[in-house]
Amino acid sequence: MTGITVRSVQALKPGETIWDAGHREAVRGFGVRRQRGHPTYVVKYRVFGRQRFFTIGPHGSPWTPTNARKEAKRLLGLVADGKDPADERAQAWLRATDTLSKIADEYLKHAKQKQRPRTYSEIERYLTSVWKPLHSVSVFHIRRRHIAARLTEIATDRGPVTAARARAALSAMFNWAIREGLDIPANPVVGTNRQAEPKSRDRVLTDVELAEIWSACRDDEYGRMTKLLILTAQRRDEVGSMRWLEIDPENKSWIIPGSRTKNHRDHILPLADAALALIEASPHHRDFVFGDGPRRRGDRQRGFSGWSKSKAALDARIIEARRKVIEDAKPLPDWRLHDLRRTAATVMADRLGVLPHIVEAILNHVSGHRAGVAGVYNRARYEAEMREALKRWSEHVSALVA
Repeated sequence: MTGITVRSVQALKPGETIWDAGHREAVRGFGVRRQRGHPTYVVKYRVFGRQRFFTIGPHGSPWTPTNARKEAKRLLGLVADGKDPADERAQAWLRATDTLSKIADEYLKHAKQKQRPRTYSEIERYLTSVWKPLHSVSVFHIRRRHIAARLTEIATDRGPVTAARARAALSAMFNWAIREGLDIPANPVVGTNRQAEPKSRDRVLTDVELAEIWSACRDDEYGRMTKLLILTAQRRDEVGSMRWLEIDPENKSWIIPGSRTKNHRDHILPLADAALALIEASPHHRDFVFGDGPRRRGDRQRGFSGWSKSKAALDARIIEARRKVIEDAKPLPDWRLHDLRRTAATVMADRLGVLPHIVEAILNHVSGHRAGVAGVYNRARYEAEMREALKRWSEHVSALVA
């Protein structure tokens, strides 16, 4: 039997093989064999002196004698160029399994060791949730047009800020993957339009607004944390993840470890009496000063969560109080918890006479003479000035709400 035709393939019996021959289009090494089931097209070749067989596919759509013969020519061309079709297929399979979901998971393991908890949680949200529509696509097949189209969707559905930060997270992941050795030609995020993020906020609350916020705080965890944010001028997550072992009641101070600060430097913050009283009002039987605690046996305790829900409830109480005075009063204009930190710093510097470098020390900003070895010395030297400044600020807030 010579030549591979539809009729000869259909006539194959189990255990028989036909090699292409006997006609002008015959391809040496191209064959079809039938073992138990359907006939299967194969190609045999030699690599480094060893004979190998490569399965093209079973007879039927899309593999006909004509199509299989063309594929055999292509594969033998690879062999002539020194490539092994079997290796090519293995690499193609690996590329197909390297989906965005898989690579994102690997990158997040790396990022978790490098990033602060809040930064990591944001990156995780962008990669696992915002980019989910592309999760099943191989990173080798993701193109700039895929990313650009998805960024447009994100900007429309979730806003330009989310789109800009999701873009940054994905770009960082691709850069990491390339450095890890994935043979991606280039970062496909590069060249896509960058969404414009809003300018840095400069909102400083008025005395009346600050008093409204304080008065609307309940005697619960969120209320005490919000008041602490006002009195200490520290960051939300630093207060929300405060631990009892960080509090030194004897010296009336709070030692925030570098693992939880933005600049990765330990921060020793003096506490005014009012601030210390807010902390002491929390239960002492757990590690965290504020937080949900373990919900089930074996759960890991964590700091406070539920910021958004609690903030919305606080805003509702503020507008309720306003409408008791003015029936059609409007909500407190756009404000965020971080504005409390900016307000404290501004009032201390502009109205309470606190020197700029003392304000910087309270905020744990590192610049100029506070960097390096001098920073450690100055931090200790400024403790008395910081304590006096925060005492003055606490008295100012007390006078506002009185």
